[in-house]
Amino acid sequence: MTAGQYVKLSCMTDATVIWLHGLGADHSDFEPIVPELDLPPSVRFLFPDAPVRPVTINAGMRMRAWYDILQLGPGPEDEAGIRDSQRIVEGLIESQPAPPERVVLAGFSQGGAVVLHTALRYPRRLAGVIALSTYVPLRESFSKEISPENRQTPIFMGHGRFDELIPVSRAAASRDFLLGLGYGVDWHEYPMPHSVCAQEIGDVARFLGRVL
Repeated sequence: MTAGQYVKLSCMTDATVIWLHGLGADHSDFEPIVPELDLPPSVRFLFPDAPVRPVTINAGMRMRAWYDILQLGPGPEDEAGIRDSQRIVEGLIESQPAPPERVVLAGFSQGGAVVLHTALRYPRRLAGVIALSTYVPLRESFSKEISPENRQTPIFMGHGRFDELIPVSRAAASRDFLLGLGYGVDWHEYPMPHSVCAQEIGDVARFLGRVL
């Protein structure tokens, strides 16, 4: 994995947002929204790059991906790739100057799946999770691996009603799965495709303001 980029650095960092991009993107994808979030300068943002790997649904083309995508929709999952990315994110959490309880994990699409997978298994309390246009992966092992320390961690989930890649019904099923296990999910739907919109960014800003 190549080094990510930090923005809004200050000599006094008291919180970190680690934000994972989607399939085929890179660290630059979400950097432009940082000023719109209007957070204090003491909040550090880290945008890491996923490893480059072949992606099955794209005819084996090599691109930045947190794990391989074997087919569109539910079905077999790249468990090894997801768990490799979990280890990457855990290393990033542990390398931050802020303690884990002042770290938010955020991600879009594939990146959102990785942060949901990682945060709710992480053995120390995190400040929050932002999962955009995504779903919960590896559900079969979830209940055996969840971390008691993050049972109360706030979760923001946002999704487009017209998402053509990850239908809103799949995201809603993940929401209901988490609610059924007792997690608190702040759920938002937007009139958009597989993307983000100004309204969603505003809601994310308010969520970050609450948890940080």
